[in-house]
Amino acid sequence: MRTGTANLPLHGGSCPSWLFPRMRELSGLITEAIVDEYGKDEFLRRIADPFFLQSLSCVIGFDWHSSGTTTTTMGALKEAVNKLGLGITICGGKGKTSRKAPQEIIASSYNISSKKLQKLVYSSRMAAKVDSNLLQDGYNLYHHCFIFTEEAKWAVVQQGMADNGYARRYHWLSDNVASFVNEPHESICGEKEEEVLDMTACQSEEARRTSVDLINDNPVHLRKYLSPQLRLNDFFDYSSEELTMPAHHPTPQLSKRVMQQLQAAYEIQPQSYEELASLKGIGAKSIRALALVSELIYGAKPSWNDPVKFSYAHGGKDGFPYPIDQDHYDKSIAVLSDAVRNAKMKEKEKIKAIKKLRAFIPNPLPHQSSGSGTQAVCMAASPN
Repeated sequence: MRTGTANLPLHGGSCPSWLFPRMRELSGLITEAIVDEYGKDEFLRRIADPFFLQSLSCVIGFDWHSSGTTTTTMGALKEAVNKLGLGITICGGKGKTSRKAPQEIIASSYNISSKKLQKLVYSSRMAAKVDSNLLQDGYNLYHHCFIFTEEAKWAVVQQGMADNGYARRYHWLSDNVASFVNEPHESICGEKEEEVLDMTACQSEEARRTSVDLINDNPVHLRKYLSPQLRLNDFFDYSSEELTMPAHHPTPQLSKRVMQQLQAAYEIQPQSYEELASLKGIGAKSIRALALVSELIYGAKPSWNDPVKFSYAHGGKDGFPYPIDQDHYDKSIAVLSDAVRNAKMKEKEKIKAIKKLRAFIPNPLPHQSSGSGTQAVCMAASPN
């Protein structure tokens, strides 16, 4: 299982008008085949795998290494899957559409209880907040897709943009999220950045606890630690007689707005770091300020390492590795469509055959349980 992020270069332009309808049809057929063969949970597991999504994008004909790999592929999937009636729904998307995910989740959840529905909306919101605020890698989210099943299991595919012209993709899978604030990504694919504040790392656990304590102790005391008038004594460890200056990150100023957000959090008195991070108004600057003060005062060092383990190679764009053959593409759609349709017809015929077997089995005797007939039907049908 490999879930995480992928770095992709930003490419301009749009998907050709002749290509997108084919991408939509083929991606829908592939999804249908996976669900029919392995079930809905397997589709979620695959969509949470950055390597699978990359492969899917290649198969349906989009650029294999551009940022549109995410946005266009997920757009085609959303249009296709939401009409198939597979018990899988895709919400959100690119730009303004990404912010509509919570409303779309609510509007699409006809068979889900109110409690589970609230958890789905919370999961969508927290996944976005974590990759925007707790994992500060320089990529601003602009794409968020939330995929969920009727059983309220979910996956997330979201993407952020950096000033260097690259996009980074983040993958989540509900089965593997024990905590939103502690190692929610199983693996991350991308180009390493020199300095990343990762408050989700195990190394940041003490800093997370200290951040909660700082908020609950009244954040007004933080001002003297995040001001230009810091004294050398503030960095001196009397127990070891060492002077340690934080060289790897700048010390931010506590703006009026950040102080208002921290003060509002103090009034709520959050009991956990996840509750703190989930509060409205607590953004990247608040998270960073608390992390820096936690390190400065208490030595609770957060992780400054980019949690990247895999990287993609980058190559050419349109026409690589070869131009799309539209006739060949249409044949692929036809072949897969026939395969999916025939598989469903065979399954229906199998069910009909099992039902017909009941006509050859006598009614159970009074002293027999009604389950005997069913068992006989299953045994008779098992060779086929």
